[in-house]
Amino acid sequence: MSLIFDTSIWIEYFKGKENYFDACHHFIERGEVFTIEIIFAELLQGAMNKREVDMIKSYFNLIPKINIPQLYIQASDFSRSEKLHSKGIGLIDAAIIKATIESKTKLWTLDKKIISYLSSDYLFN
Repeated sequence: MSLIFDTSIWIEYFKGKENYFDACHHFIERGEVFTIEIIFAELLQGAMNKREVDMIKSYFNLIPKINIPQLYIQASDFSRSEKLHSKGIGLIDAAIIKATIESKTKLWTLDKKIISYLSSDYLFN
């Protein structure tokens, strides 16, 4: 299985939350986790100190990236056609959704708006 951890899942993992840490670690160790740059940019934006920045960057370097040319242009077209903005889904989340669909992965997220939009084919439970 190939998974993308949304920012919300990474936060729970980095906090060491019992319900997430072991499962996340399992998928990371098996090489089943992929990411896109914006997810780690969000994590870095919220980092509180150099230790957190260093940890986030080390994971970013470790996790394979999904490369979708012009992802944000595609995401904006997708968002407009699907009227995601009117559903409370911004461009960053639209890019995460688009990357999930294009890469045929599953997204693990706690974001209720994304969960209500994406079909179960693309969601990890």
